[in-house]
Amino acid sequence: MVRPTGESMSKLDRRQALKAGGTLAVAALVGSDARSNLSLPPAPSEAQLEFLNAGVGKPGVPPLEALVFNRLAYGPRPGDLEAFTALPGDSRAKLSAFLESQLAPSKIDDSECDQILTGLNYTTLSKSLEQAWQDHRVNLDEKDEKRYEKMFQPVYEVKLATYVRAVHSKRQLLERLTEFWHDHFNIHPDRDERIAPGWAAFNRDAIRANAFGNFGKMLEAVATSPAMLIYLDNASSSRGGPNENFSRELFELHTLGAENYFGVKRQDVIAKDSAGLPVGYVDDDVYETTRAFTGWRLSDNNDEPGLGNTGKFVAYTPWHDRFQKKILGKYLPPDQTPLRDGKDVLEVLAAHPGTARFICRKLVRKFVADDPPQRVIDAAAKVFLEQRNAPDQIAQVLRVIVLSDEFRTTWGEKIKRPLEFQFSMTRALGPKIAWNNDLLWQLGWLGQGMFEHRPPDGYSDRRERWKGTSALLRRWQHAHSVAHGWNEQCKVQVVNQTPGEFRTPNQLADFWLARVLPRAASLNLRTEVLNALRGEGDANTKVPDDQLEWKLANAVALMLMSPEFQWR
Repeated sequence: MVRPTGESMSKLDRRQALKAGGTLAVAALVGSDARSNLSLPPAPSEAQLEFLNAGVGKPGVPPLEALVFNRLAYGPRPGDLEAFTALPGDSRAKLSAFLESQLAPSKIDDSECDQILTGLNYTTLSKSLEQAWQDHRVNLDEKDEKRYEKMFQPVYEVKLATYVRAVHSKRQLLERLTEFWHDHFNIHPDRDERIAPGWAAFNRDAIRANAFGNFGKMLEAVATSPAMLIYLDNASSSRGGPNENFSRELFELHTLGAENYFGVKRQDVIAKDSAGLPVGYVDDDVYETTRAFTGWRLSDNNDEPGLGNTGKFVAYTPWHDRFQKKILGKYLPPDQTPLRDGKDVLEVLAAHPGTARFICRKLVRKFVADDPPQRVIDAAAKVFLEQRNAPDQIAQVLRVIVLSDEFRTTWGEKIKRPLEFQFSMTRALGPKIAWNNDLLWQLGWLGQGMFEHRPPDGYSDRRERWKGTSALLRRWQHAHSVAHGWNEQCKVQVVNQTPGEFRTPNQLADFWLARVLPRAASLNLRTEVLNALRGEGDANTKVPDDQLEWKLANAVALMLMSPEFQWR
């Protein structure tokens, strides 16, 4: 026998390790009693291994309704695809009608989701920032053993409410955009305990309220939120001790992006665009911006004159650098108020062409492809600039992206992140959810804990970040656990959701493939699913009752573990 060498050897060893690891990992999820009575599920297939090795070819574009619900929603629930195809007109008209309905979330009846949230009796979601600050910080007893738990109650409840909405809300595009903006303006609420009390207000008033609105308004809402001021240290930035963390990320992550950074140069040597604006920023712009934002802090100290302890944003004059500044060519005269200085900077940044390109590139990457088509970026950025004062600026940009030819004809350029994987699986299977901390822990175990990315850049939206061997093995383990009904947080019985007349392998495969993968499954996947259902039997012979639950759960798990289910 000739021993493989070089690249072929490493690939062979990796395949063998993955197959063994996949089987053992799934076995570990099954109790000893279950293992004694049930055979182990199949090891990862060749298609799954090729997916890990990035060797699988790009899949064909699915039907529009499948594409839409995997891009603009967290996957379809039963009945969603039929409702989309019943919309009048051709495919473009259907897409436009669906988009317009999603861009007007207040007009969508979301009573089912609201009822679930009401039943969970969350008390912090509607509290004002000031009330939450009093309840979850100021009035807490230092000796209370549950002080920390009470302080972080708003964070916990927002996490679970986000999960509820992702699975049950009909306002799916709003949930998608809220996730996008949370990543764009990333804050890790555990960084400082002062962030936690106002987390519901930040989520509600800064992000969700502006998700489809005006970017400049949202930028100001974020910049004046205590959560951001604390997270990026501007709450302690004063003329006597300026801190550039916030101003640096304001340029690099929130507006122009690192792509428009020209390093350590003089401001006056940077080229100007046709409107006379510098085409990008330099370190001096960041330093001048730091001076402009001195005194932007929060009311958290009764001992300082006129400050109070409300937890709200304060433009605190005693801390402000009163002298003139120059940022991106704009002159800020001396003795302006700290509020005016900061707002002048935000207005310049929100209206800059570099910001338009940077934001639109990220949006196109989110909804079309990891390497976004330049034509769509340019078209979206043009609208972003032209409509910079419009109250629905972001909604108008989304129309350009979603109604583009590239949106409807691109597939296989992105894979689901762990949150998307979990939410889409939950929407497809309809399990009974236990809304508790263990449910949130599972998201962290899958690799994307909600609001748990520590650096300010947010979770990556590129597929290579999520295609690691360990990450996908955990998805497979989790899918098998859920499909078999072993997961106490996502309890599902696939047999009970299957029409009684469907009992042959062919019938079961077709029903569940249409449910889990709302498009034509590959021949290889259908063969794997059939083999899991029929064993040594015939594909048109009824599966024995005493084998049905195990075999059907295995088959559904294979669908969830398939490359096809990972694409979006």
